[in-house]
Amino acid sequence: MAVPARRTSITKKRMRRTHLKKEARTTVSCPNCGEPIQPHRACVKCGFYKGKNVLNREDETTVKEEVKETKKAEKKTATKKTSAKKETNSKETK
Repeated sequence: MAVPARRTSITKKRMRRTHLKKEARTTVSCPNCGEPIQPHRACVKCGFYKGKNVLNREDETTVKEEVKETKKAEKKTATKKTSAKKETNSKETK
């Protein structure tokens, strides 16, 4: 097993490790809303990338609301159908 002949000095050790430091992320401002974002990424706040709305943030909220409303309506109709079936079954058995 190889053993160094002399101890590595503090200066040499630190010179070797100079490139191991952490660097801050590069950020640019969104041209649409001004929010700081990473380059080549869609803006999380407004949903724009290269001048186009790629995330459709405004449309998603309306679609989600419509889905919730349709699910509520389906539940109401399902409960009405089941209650109607129970009434007809009870009349037939009598």
